[in-house]
Amino acid sequence: MGWIEVIVGPMFSGKSEELIRRLRRAEIARQRVQIFKPAIDERYAAKEIVSHSGLGISSDNITKASEIMDKLSPRTEVVGIDEAQFLGDEVVEVCTKLANLGKRVIVAGLDTDYRGRPFEPMPRLLAIAEEITKLLAICVRCGNPAVHTQRLVESDDLIVVGAMGAYEARCRRCFEPNPALAVKKNDGPQLIARNRAASAGS
Repeated sequence: MGWIEVIVGPMFSGKSEELIRRLRRAEIARQRVQIFKPAIDERYAAKEIVSHSGLGISSDNITKASEIMDKLSPRTEVVGIDEAQFLGDEVVEVCTKLANLGKRVIVAGLDTDYRGRPFEPMPRLLAIAEEITKLLAICVRCGNPAVHTQRLVESDDLIVVGAMGAYEARCRRCFEPNPALAVKKNDGPQLIARNRAASAGS
């Protein structure tokens, strides 16, 4: 019997690291594993899932969820999918098919977008999953548990692929849904740092 496990949380909460941990344990158990990630995500490596802490595991790039079925080996027992929020609604149907075929499906992704709203299709995946893991990060402003991903660049696009410098983890209190305001609020600390550097050099 197959099933679906979903790992969600903000950026820097350890989602990819947890995905890699589960997939490596499956490999240690001599299970046949296939791993996929969206081709759009080339932040750390082109053909690897890499966590922010540097852990990595080889993966196949896909541009749409249906390619998973095209590339799937009949002998595969475990399927890993990272950054599922970039694959659209089709990934829900694909994960359902995989589970119905008897595969263990482990999916990781952001559950909310840069404005703090549900990031489709993750809510639909959560609704059909047998197991859900919600991870929290640490708010860079106050140190409290962080549930939000704060965008630090001005853009209204839903998808802006980036890592540290473009995003940071924020708690409920410190989160600013408007990236333009977040950028302005960040100018203060950056200006202080630049002034200190200039003073040290003079």
